[in-house]
Amino acid sequence: MEPRISIITLGVADLERSYRFYREGLGFPTEGKLEDGILFFQTWGTRLALYPLEGLVEDISPDIPHERSGFTGITLAHNTRTKDEVDDVLCLAEMAGGIILKPAQKAFWGGYHGYFADPDGYNWEVAWFEEWQFNPDGSLVV
Repeated sequence: MEPRISIITLGVADLERSYRFYREGLGFPTEGKLEDGILFFQTWGTRLALYPLEGLVEDISPDIPHERSGFTGITLAHNTRTKDEVDDVLCLAEMAGGIILKPAQKAFWGGYHGYFADPDGYNWEVAWFEEWQFNPDGSLVV
């Protein structure tokens, strides 16, 4: 198996609300339409997909527990090229309807970061670190 994550799919309660948050609020590009029933966003590297939660549960197994509460132990990350972008992205997320979980601040590991939750409660870290470098395609060099 080649080590790759091609798509991250978020099961969402309201596809239209999530479309507005990611497309209109955060500016994620997509050619998808709500009537397609699934949306794929063109992010650098991995693609982000939104799919109705009930349909995702049905696709996996109708017996899988799907009530979401509390912290799931998973975060998504958006790494920025500049420190100021962290504040900008957090502000954009909040204006789009996200909830700021942790305002931008110095991180214990030496960078600068903050967290927001999208309308379905998925947690995103927005982070900058002076030593990070990016590939030409925008992906983080680690």
